[in-house]
Amino acid sequence: MNGLERDALLLAGYSFPRTPIGWFAYSDELCKVGTSGAGKPRASTRCSTKNGPPSFEPPHVYLCDQTLSDIQQNLTSPAALETLASSTQILTSKPEELTAENITTAAQIANTLLLSPNATEVVRVAAIATVSQLLNASVPDNSEENSATLELTKTLDQLSVDLSLSSNMSQSQVVQPNLVVQSTQIAAADTLGVQFTSLSGTSGSFVDDRIVLNTNTSTIMVENGISDALIYVRFPPAVGVNQQPENVSLGFVLYQNDRFFRSRRYSRRRATVRVLSASIRGQERRTVPQHVEMQFRPTVLDGTALFHFACVFWDYSLQDWSTAGCSKGDASDGLLRCFCNHTTNFAALWSFRENYEYAEALDVISIVGLSFSVLGLVVTIIHHLKDNFQRKSRERETNKNSKLALLSICVSLLAFILTFLSGAVNSSQQYASPVEVDNQTNTVPDSDEHVEPDGGSCTAVAALLHFFLLATFLWNFLYGMQLVLLVRTMRRNLPPHWTSLSVTVGWGVPAVAMASTLGRSYSVDDPLGYRQEEFCWLAALDKNKQFDFGKPMFLGFLLPVALILISNVVLLVLVSLTTCRTDPALNSTRRYSFWKKFLTSFSVAVLLGLSWTLGYLVLVTKGSAHLVFSILFCICTTTQGLQIFFLFTARTASFRASVSTSLQHVSSVNLHLRETVYRLQRSWGTTSSEFYRDLQTTTEKETHVPEFSETKR
Repeated sequence: MNGLERDALLLAGYSFPRTPIGWFAYSDELCKVGTSGAGKPRASTRCSTKNGPPSFEPPHVYLCDQTLSDIQQNLTSPAALETLASSTQILTSKPEELTAENITTAAQIANTLLLSPNATEVVRVAAIATVSQLLNASVPDNSEENSATLELTKTLDQLSVDLSLSSNMSQSQVVQPNLVVQSTQIAAADTLGVQFTSLSGTSGSFVDDRIVLNTNTSTIMVENGISDALIYVRFPPAVGVNQQPENVSLGFVLYQNDRFFRSRRYSRRRATVRVLSASIRGQERRTVPQHVEMQFRPTVLDGTALFHFACVFWDYSLQDWSTAGCSKGDASDGLLRCFCNHTTNFAALWSFRENYEYAEALDVISIVGLSFSVLGLVVTIIHHLKDNFQRKSRERETNKNSKLALLSICVSLLAFILTFLSGAVNSSQQYASPVEVDNQTNTVPDSDEHVEPDGGSCTAVAALLHFFLLATFLWNFLYGMQLVLLVRTMRRNLPPHWTSLSVTVGWGVPAVAMASTLGRSYSVDDPLGYRQEEFCWLAALDKNKQFDFGKPMFLGFLLPVALILISNVVLLVLVSLTTCRTDPALNSTRRYSFWKKFLTSFSVAVLLGLSWTLGYLVLVTKGSAHLVFSILFCICTTTQGLQIFFLFTARTASFRASVSTSLQHVSSVNLHLRETVYRLQRSWGTTSSEFYRDLQTTTEKETHVPEFSETKR
């Protein structure tokens, strides 16, 4: 804040906090509950240097039963204008509590006060302070309020050129936290140019010593700081030696934001757009400015970069921003330069682009674990398909349903892993290249946030991952339901139509969930409402990188999967209680070892996907616990396919028999080659010749090493 601040003190029975020079302070004493102004300050005062050193002016006391409607009806009395202006200011001192109706009424009151011929300097300053507070209000768009605030901007433009005339001074200035009104009189023929500058401060609010007016400068100059916004006006040279210089009134109004300028073309979510107005009043033609230049320094948010900007002015006939008569300059140093051939309310509308940190390639542990899972799932699917084909005619319907559920789990999990490995890392990294701001095309951006149109591939991967993973969990649940129905109820058969019902639920529900999530939150122009940009998965965070429960990640995945996992835990407990039960009267249950009982329960837990519960623990923990759960989650989920292979395929008698048969076949091929014995004979004669003879037919049972023979004739 400003270094010149008034210490807190007790004034006329009211205590006021430290306040920058030129700002208003409100008393710590509040109106009592039960009054119309309950919770509002009882008094206000202004820190001023009008009478020398910084000091508080005499306070204005607010009548706690007074409302904005009461004040609006009593504005006809000139004698009470100061009290009414102060009361309006106090009633709007907490902008976050104002409604659209309050803002409309307060804007109309401020407009009337500023236009009143009986308004004193105290009244005008209080009205400007009210307008400054209204700029901090946040209410939905309202047509009546928009009309009232737009009329207020016209009044402020008029006031800015009249302020120095009414105060009989060459310059007049009112600085409030969100609004500056500056007025000056100059001789247009004798000045090189006029520059109005708002220098950067530590608080972001406007303070008196950060507002600078230079009435005679040939070029833009910024001294003693960095400018947030400035406007430079140059007049044409005087014509004729004996021509008398004419006094010209210049007015400047600087708004902290564009709240009073509600655009239908430009949607602003997070960017701060300052509006700077310049008005000139003179009789001669030469008072029309020859050159008008503006500079705006955008407040670029962390993790973003400037992408595009447009130099615009507010067209009251269109009630929107227009680029007519304005052009753009260089923006390489972060300053947005604008040039216009007229004076009015100017702004630089800009858009930013997120600087995303794209996900790195999978680490070795994940790749190895997923690769083994792929291998295990492929072998499991092939074996069970082969086994099911061989036993199809004589297998009970119950076993077929169990194998259908197991195969569906393996297929959906395998499809998820393959899709994840091939496309989860975003290959079309549109935001990886440096931003180059276009300094030529002066077009109004649609929004302050630039989003590249969707290329399609990353969204398709996100949708497939969503579908296959939901299908895996639903088939896990259906498998657990089958076990409970068979084990707990001692039934030999499942309910009728169970196969068709399970197929419909296992594959149909995930398809509907994926399609509804995609249709609700996706658009080509804004694909990031559905998916993330860093990697191809459902969107989860808001613009501030905080978890957003309205994003697809929560409603489309985390919530339904959490419900399924809770159900699977219940199913596991029911199955385990039955399988681990021991009947002393039965020898079979006594022989059933504890290890086999544990292995059965563990196998069911793996197939039900309960290792994914570790992911929720990762989300809610921090520090070392977060690291431990992250490692366990990575190991358990990436190797889930391998676990299913060992527990549901490698341990089965049919798989062991298939492996044994395959080994015997390989062994028989090798044995056949070893039993073939070759002998080499070489004959010598007048003509040397060599021949080979296969003695297998005569020595089939010989197993000694090959023998070499030689004879001579």
